[in-house]
Amino acid sequence: MEPVKVKIINKSNNPTPSYSTVDSAGMDVRAFVSEPITLAPLERVLVPTGLYMELPCGYQCEIRPRSGLALKKGITVLNTPGTIDADYRGEVGIILINLSNEPFVINNGERICQMVIMPYSKAELVEVKELNDTERGEGGFGHTGIK
Repeated sequence: MEPVKVKIINKSNNPTPSYSTVDSAGMDVRAFVSEPITLAPLERVLVPTGLYMELPCGYQCEIRPRSGLALKKGITVLNTPGTIDADYRGEVGIILINLSNEPFVINNGERICQMVIMPYSKAELVEVKELNDTERGEGGFGHTGIK
């Protein structure tokens, strides 16, 4: 697989995100804070990263929680997945929320989320009077029952 080239400026004193293993889909992103942030239970905060990117046209960057932080500490990305568009040039900020019962301290350099670079498709919405029928039809959440 040929990697896509993404221009990045790292104004932090932390390592630039990189893949941990050959088959990793995401790269860990670190907090760039001048002093620790204590995130109280059910509190949310915008955490700076010091990262600025120029994504190629047709690509986005998705911001996702780190599974270890979510499971062990109850820390997750509030707007999961967060989307960074190809035309955005500002600092990448991460909205974290503490869903645990304990305060959580975010230190400089803490791995707070992961980012996945991926292509997207533009859709052309076509207004119609009706949609084709399917076996599922209008069955929504829980429509298949408990098996």
